[in-house]
Amino acid sequence: MTSPVTWLAVASGGALGSMVRFWMTGAVTALTGPRFPYGTLLINILGSFVIGGVAGLTLTPARMGMHPDLRIFLMVGICGGFTTFSAFSLQMLELLQTGYVVPALLYGVGSVLLCLLFVWCGWWLGRL
Repeated sequence: MTSPVTWLAVASGGALGSMVRFWMTGAVTALTGPRFPYGTLLINILGSFVIGGVAGLTLTPARMGMHPDLRIFLMVGICGGFTTFSAFSLQMLELLQTGYVVPALLYGVGSVLLCLLFVWCGWWLGRL
């Protein structure tokens, strides 16, 4: 059975991650305009990097003795609230529906490849 502290770690991390996502989306949109979802792309790349780094750092207790609730706070809470795959999916659909096929394909491929690259980079740095 999961403890109340674990639930609190997920909930508080998710709230913080969501607030940062909301702020960052607005900030990036203000800089780049609303035509292309650069904010969501950046958020997914950064979230992939962070979750990879935490996973690499805490792969074994010998690497870094992190309390399981702190690990859940960071990986499930913060990263889960921060990253935006559902928003990515909706924005892909909207790009396709408005006829922006090439930008939609670039966004989809770029998101998958860049997030995979950055989760690996975070994992690699966490293993140093």
